[in-house]
Amino acid sequence: MKLYTSSRAPNPRRVDMFLAEKGVHDIARVEVDLNAGQHREPAFLARNPLARVPVLELDDGRFLAESRAICTYLEALYPEPNLMGRDGEERAFIEMADRQVEFSVFAIGANYIRHTHPGLAALEQPQFPDFGKSQGEKMLHGMRWLDGRLAAQPFIAGERFTIADITAFCAVEFLRLVKFKPTDAGLAHLAGWRDRIAERPSAAM
Repeated sequence: MKLYTSSRAPNPRRVDMFLAEKGVHDIARVEVDLNAGQHREPAFLARNPLARVPVLELDDGRFLAESRAICTYLEALYPEPNLMGRDGEERAFIEMADRQVEFSVFAIGANYIRHTHPGLAALEQPQFPDFGKSQGEKMLHGMRWLDGRLAAQPFIAGERFTIADITAFCAVEFLRLVKFKPTDAGLAHLAGWRDRIAERPSAAM
C-alpha cells in the first residue's frame, strides 16, 4: 500500500496518528505539496478527483480517500489495539462522538483557519474573513461542548482512547496556527485532556 499525504495538514495527521497507535510503520508515503498545488495536478486528480489528501493506494490499484474511510479499512486490517469499537453498540457510540467532533470542531475550525490565516490564502481562494470569524465563534461553541464532555469522562467517547480522540486532538493542534489554546479560552478539562494525549507517542506524528 501507499499513502499520499501532506505532513502539515490535519486530515493526514489523523491517519498518521491512527497508524502509529496501531504500530504500523511500513506503509510507503508520498508527500503531496499542497502549497505548490500538487493536489490539483492531473496525476493526483486521477487518484482523488476531489483534490484532497490523504489517499490510500491499495495493493490492487484502487484508491481510497477520506480519512475516516481509510481508518475504517486499516482497522479491519489491523484490529488491535481496537480504536473504533468492539461490537456494534460500541462502534455506533464511538462513531457518533467522532462525527460530532468532526462536524462541530474539526471542520468548523478548519474553515476558521482557511479563511483568516494569510498563510493559507494559496489554498483558499477567495478567502472570506467575515465567514472565517463566524466559523471561529461556532468552533468555540463546539470546544465548550467538548470541555463539558471531558468534565464527565476521561476520553471523548468514554472510558478509553479511540479514533474520536485522534480527531479532536488533530483539530485542537491545527488551531495552534491561529494561536488558539484551550487554557486561553478557560477550557480546563479540554486543556488537561490535550496534555494527556500529547504525551502519547502517536501525537509526535
